[in-house]
Amino acid sequence: MGIALIGLIVIVALALAFDFINGFHDTANAIATSVATKVLTPAQAIAMAAVMNIVGALTGTAVAKTIATDIVPQQYATLELVGAAILSAILWNLYTWWKGLPSSSSHALIFSLVGAGVAAGGWGIIIPKGVTKTLTGLFTSPLLGFVVPILLMALLSWLVLRWLRPRVVTRTFRWAQIFSAAFMAFSHGGNDAQKTMGIITFALSAYAGAAYDHVPLWVILSAATAMGLGTATGGWRIIKTMGFKVVDLKPVDGFVAETSAALIIETASRLGIPVSTTHTISASIMGVGTTKGFKKVKWQVAGRIVTAWFTTIPICIALGWVIHKVILLLGV
Repeated sequence: MGIALIGLIVIVALALAFDFINGFHDTANAIATSVATKVLTPAQAIAMAAVMNIVGALTGTAVAKTIATDIVPQQYATLELVGAAILSAILWNLYTWWKGLPSSSSHALIFSLVGAGVAAGGWGIIIPKGVTKTLTGLFTSPLLGFVVPILLMALLSWLVLRWLRPRVVTRTFRWAQIFSAAFMAFSHGGNDAQKTMGIITFALSAYAGAAYDHVPLWVILSAATAMGLGTATGGWRIIKTMGFKVVDLKPVDGFVAETSAALIIETASRLGIPVSTTHTISASIMGVGTTKGFKKVKWQVAGRIVTAWFTTIPICIALGWVIHKVILLLGV
């Protein structure tokens, strides 16, 4: 077995480890509101999210192709570059998980790839189109995540809620929220697992010395499985932040937040835009909270979340750059 092949195997293992960590780091995206409203127990919610993450991950590869071809040109792909990007993203994911901060695994990986790419060939090799597409998703998904649930809640109030007794509303939306949580988990798998598919495909092009214009089936299946297994392990620190520390939620609130976020994420997946499921559902929870009044949202906690959003980009670019330089220095 050659050194290059061993390197590729290590990279694939690291990528799947990142996918696994992404699963337990982002479990809260799909289930925090369901747990907070007591519609599902943590065990029930995690099991459902794991299954739906896998199903969602098998539904497309548009985002994977963006990662594999539109951030760093495949002719510049090396195993050192890919390894640096993945290690950087893993370190940031573990740190933010430890701190209980719902940061973006997606943007951690993408901007770690940017940093490693800059270390390898300078800013000139970074493809503006792909970075612009990512930044567009970065800013528009939380904005839509905040606005859409406010509009959806207003529509529900006008069409349904004002005619029903509070007890009936709670009972009805307890059931509806199970489906919205499943939809959220499905959309999460459909967007986030594709990042790992893309980075593995990028590594395959580095190993083969040729461009890959498709995502192999084994890559799709392994990424979907790794994310599902990661989700099944939970991620209680971030679940507590998302579900209990931002705003007091009721089943109808959880339904609106999850449905809004899932629609936005699913649309982005079909367009090949790598968005942050964390950013989107966090903003949706805040949006729902404002329909109860601005004082109902714990803006100090929300501020910590927003800070994590915007520190991810520069920190991961720097981490990716540094780790790439260290790998070359050590001759790994």
